[in-house]
Amino acid sequence: MEENNKHPKNVAGYNGSLQELAHATGRMRYDKVAEFIQELSDDIKSQADADLNIRGRKKLSQKLFEAAQFLDETLKAVNGAWKICKPYIKEDDK
Repeated sequence: MEENNKHPKNVAGYNGSLQELAHATGRMRYDKVAEFIQELSDDIKSQADADLNIRGRKKLSQKLFEAAQFLDETLKAVNGAWKICKPYIKEDDK
């Protein structure tokens, strides 16, 4: 696989800008934002693990694990926001 295919510049299947994607994600219900952040964190941890254990890229792995830790902290905050909002969500929105 070519290097460009491993880390593309765009999200496959999404034609909007990264700014539009960020805004669309940020406007989702907070429980869904939390799911997205969890998936992103898990993916970055997986990359960090592969960089450390398969590719021997210790410095890169450390930075990726650090990024995942920040995402995990963000996840806690977003989950806190969801707990505040959840009681006010209409039943048909759940």
